[in-house]
Amino acid sequence: MVSSGKKYSRKSGKPSVEDQFTRAYDFETEDKKDLSGSEEDVIEGKTAVIEKRRKKRSSAGVALLAKRKRLEMYTKASLKTSNQKIEHVWKTQQDQRQKLNQEYSQQFLTLFQQWDLDMQKAEEQEEKILNMFRQQQKILQQSRIVQSQRLKTIKQLYEQFIKSMEELEKNHDNLLTGAQNEFKKEMAMLQKKIMMETVSDHIEIEKIRIDISNEIFYLLK
Repeated sequence: MVSSGKKYSRKSGKPSVEDQFTRAYDFETEDKKDLSGSEEDVIEGKTAVIEKRRKKRSSAGVALLAKRKRLEMYTKASLKTSNQKIEHVWKTQQDQRQKLNQEYSQQFLTLFQQWDLDMQKAEEQEEKILNMFRQQQKILQQSRIVQSQRLKTIKQLYEQFIKSMEELEKNHDNLLTGAQNEFKKEMAMLQKKIMMETVSDHIEIEKIRIDISNEIFYLLK
């Protein structure tokens, strides 16, 4: 933009230094004017945006506060309901546990009483068995003593039997030897007698033969 009080002089078709300076000054002035207008618009726009955001934040804050209050009320109500439910469940469980404990405690008490009675009976039976065992052990010891005595008697009797058998065998041997000797003597005597009888028979036979020969000789004369 060019000022109205200024005139341009032209030399050789080129602007002068003054004209160039004047134009630059006018352009800068116009830029400053345009810039001043833009800054106001920007400030107004920013103010409007800030106000709009403030109102939006205010509305959001109110909504958030209301939402927070509703959440707190819901939380309190939920906690109250949950606590009531938990207390009810806990009380119910406690009653059930107490009932179950009482029921099983009575059963355990009965079983333990029966167990004590059984243990007493078992101890009594054990004592009886121990007494019987002691008696049986005593009887067994006595029986072992008797058996030992019997075995000793059997051993002595066996030794006597062996000794008697040996003596009997010895006597039998002596008797057999004596009988054999007697038999030998008798056989010798019998043999001698037989020989004597044989000789006597031969003599008699010879006598008979001689007699027969003599008779035959006599008859032949």
